[in-house]
Amino acid sequence: MKDERIKDKKFRKARCESRDEIVLPIADTKDVLPPDYPKFLSEVKALVSVERTRAIVSANVGMTLMYWRIGKMIVARQDGEGWGAKVIDRLSYDLKKSFPGVSGFSPRNLKYMRKFALAWPNEEFVQRTVAQIAWRTNLSLLDKLSSPDERLWYARETARNGWSKEWLDICIESRMMDRVGKAPSNFPKTLSLARAKKIQETFKDPYVFDFLGIDKPVRENELEDALVRHVEDFLLELGNGFAFVGRQVHVEFCNQDFYLDLLFYHLKLRCFVVVELKVGKFDPGDAAQLGFYQTVVDHTMRHQSDAPTIGLLLVREKNDTIVRYSLEGMRSPMGVAEWQTAIEKSMPEDMKSVLPTIEAIEAEMSEVDSHNSAEDQKTAVPSIPFQHPASCGKKDRGKSKRRKGGKKA
Repeated sequence: MKDERIKDKKFRKARCESRDEIVLPIADTKDVLPPDYPKFLSEVKALVSVERTRAIVSANVGMTLMYWRIGKMIVARQDGEGWGAKVIDRLSYDLKKSFPGVSGFSPRNLKYMRKFALAWPNEEFVQRTVAQIAWRTNLSLLDKLSSPDERLWYARETARNGWSKEWLDICIESRMMDRVGKAPSNFPKTLSLARAKKIQETFKDPYVFDFLGIDKPVRENELEDALVRHVEDFLLELGNGFAFVGRQVHVEFCNQDFYLDLLFYHLKLRCFVVVELKVGKFDPGDAAQLGFYQTVVDHTMRHQSDAPTIGLLLVREKNDTIVRYSLEGMRSPMGVAEWQTAIEKSMPEDMKSVLPTIEAIEAEMSEVDSHNSAEDQKTAVPSIPFQHPASCGKKDRGKSKRRKGGKKA
């Protein structure tokens, strides 16, 4: 069938070429093209794709800068000449009329431009950072953050990591800025200064496992099962660069079997990361166990081009002072962080010591139920016949009832 189409195509082309008055743009078949044509085509297509992406990015940068400049002009007129808010509505109408095919000039968006200019007064920073971010992502920075320091941190991280609006919203909601680089560790003492800083910024404290929906105490194997079932969400919470290797990874060493809870490989740090899970408080023995696992991985799995294995101990609760004292004598680089649920994650820090935990509330409710049940038994009285409210009124009404009753009798 394919050969017939090629023959038909060649026939029609030859027929057209024999008549000067007919010109049809019929492409040559691939069998008559140069051997390296497919490679040439791939190179051209790659170039077009790159330039199209670059054009889109450039257009986005240009549009964001235009919005910033419009916002700055509005702010200058309102501050310098006392223009009111009604000017924005009229400006929106006139711009839409002058540029009917251009969107983005609604009164709401013009107000965002004004807010955008007030948030970022430095044009050089706008060009270098926030202009590289999509406009709708910039709106999340304006709407969800009021602190200039927080807005600056999330703007830089978004531009550096290419975060989408949706992921930025998740990071803001989970207070990413307050958690990154906060895990106590021994990295400065076991690694070079530059690498220690890079790894420290890779880890968080605490890690938020809101995707698990845990609302009661769990065993370690149950926590591990849940994390593996939601491994994609788990990887997102761990951060960029983590690749899942396996769970309960079997390692044989000196004729003994050992099993690592979770094993990852970090593509940017170029090393294995051993993760140990604990559902209780931090214990110094847990750090020693993790250090042993790291040594075993270094001797049995690590490639000569890999960096030393890193350990991450996830515990339910810890005392940072005890953690630092425990890690001070450890030779293997490791960090210790807590894992928390969505309820604890969304609770402000100054409220955690005030509000009770779920377990405390449930225990209190059980005590109240038991107390009420005991009180009900103590105060139980014999049942009495039902009386209409009218029979429980004033004495004269009661007497009247009795007189009526007597007459009836």
